[in-house]
Amino acid sequence: MRKTGLKGAALISAFLLSACQTTHVAETSKADIKEVINSSEATLVDVRIPEQYAEGTAKNAINIPLSTIQNNLKSLKGKKVVVFCNKGVQADQAVEILKKNGVEVYDGTSWKNVKAIQDEASNK
Repeated sequence: MRKTGLKGAALISAFLLSACQTTHVAETSKADIKEVINSSEATLVDVRIPEQYAEGTAKNAINIPLSTIQNNLKSLKGKKVVVFCNKGVQADQAVEILKKNGVEVYDGTSWKNVKAIQDEASNK
């Protein structure tokens, strides 16, 4: 009986580990996010409200407020999307929504962070 129990436990463990692997999304390092932000292929999305976006944002960023991100999935699929806001809270929410819908998304945290990465690259 003990052998059967161990085989069952091993089988369950293998199943759980493989299930985790299919949903695992690699974390992006700081070096990688810099590369993505400065890539011509990246779509930079400021998820703040239009009034905040108008006050300042990163270069070449488009404004898709968090409240409308679900309605814009079609236009974002197939692109490398970097989302950001003021402090990263709305960006985190946008990342979750986009990931769940199959969009390749990166968390740029804040617009000031993204802008600083762009400025650093242009000063090299």
